[in-house]
Amino acid sequence: MKITILGSGTSTGIPMVGCHCPVCSSTDPHDKRTRASLLIEIEGKYLLIDTSPDLRRQALRHRIPHIDAVLLTHPHADHINGIDDLRGFHFIHRRVVPCYGSSETMKAVRRNFSYIFRGHEVPGYAPLLEPHVIHEPFSLFGRRIMPIHLYHGTMSATGYRIGAAAYLTDCSRIPESSFALLEGLDLLIIDGLRYTPHENHFNIEGALGVVERLQPRRAVLTHLTHEVSHADGDRLPAGVEFAYDGMELCV
Repeated sequence: MKITILGSGTSTGIPMVGCHCPVCSSTDPHDKRTRASLLIEIEGKYLLIDTSPDLRRQALRHRIPHIDAVLLTHPHADHINGIDDLRGFHFIHRRVVPCYGSSETMKAVRRNFSYIFRGHEVPGYAPLLEPHVIHEPFSLFGRRIMPIHLYHGTMSATGYRIGAAAYLTDCSRIPESSFALLEGLDLLIIDGLRYTPHENHFNIEGALGVVERLQPRRAVLTHLTHEVSHADGDRLPAGVEFAYDGMELCV
């Protein structure tokens, strides 16, 4: 299973509009961060987690040939507003792709992008996604997909565990019942927004606390702001690193 971090940045992207701080002005390509999204390749099938506003750019950069399923973590704009970019794939392959998320997420996405799911009722649009509300583990491409309940501030969000890898973006607290589902990981990709505290996200200290508890073989901090320079990764504990756009991981 190959995992590609398509986007490693927070909701503003890095560089942030109008900012000239050292990270936003950095010439290090690792500091150029599009909005958070993940691609998983399983035996020729492509599973996308979240439809970032930068999806078109990400898909072109990584030459993604098709998308076979979409998982959504929550309905914030920086995670779903690129959903229309899936039309390009549909024009070529003419397939309606299954899309999975919590009831709250699917309700919001279907309200805000109704034509994506019922395109035949709108002249000139075909349905792109087939909605599936998830409450428990399910199978895709021969793999067990386990939704992980998270708290993103006062709202709920969904992380995903696939085999020995877990992706927990946009979270500030993990319930005890979810910790029990995250034991024995080879790879943990987790929200580690910035150094200073934030009410809706783990900061780096909080993310490292989760890493210390779960003890994955490898941990990657993602959804990063311009407080964090990629070069700061030298200060992280052994086995922990900062995500960057285009980072490839095999599990």
